[in-house]
Amino acid sequence: MGFEDLEVWQQAHQLTVEVYKLARGFPADERFRYTDQICRASSSIPTNIAEGTGRYGKQDFKHFLYIARGSLEETKYLLLLGKDLEFVAQNDYNRLRNRCDKVGRLLNGLINSLKKEG
Repeated sequence: MGFEDLEVWQQAHQLTVEVYKLARGFPADERFRYTDQICRASSSIPTNIAEGTGRYGKQDFKHFLYIARGSLEETKYLLLLGKDLEFVAQNDYNRLRNRCDKVGRLLNGLINSLKKEG
């Protein structure tokens, strides 16, 4: 089973795609500040899930899932900041925040299942 088969990766990838599409409309003067940061944070989530699947053993995999979870929290904050700075519309914020919450539940579930396996 590859990383593409994991529901958590699929949801995280979709979150990243949506963030990148939304970022097209951000102010040009934020290109090297906010826009790059939120794109890097969101893409770090599925990237670390994918990298973790290629590592040896469950401990390594969990380590990369923890990194992905940290990137998810960073993405949540940056979405909130974007909303407060009026780069992100309320409806886009709500939609993406709901997707973040779903990714978080899936990440936590996978981490917990790996913990139980030893």
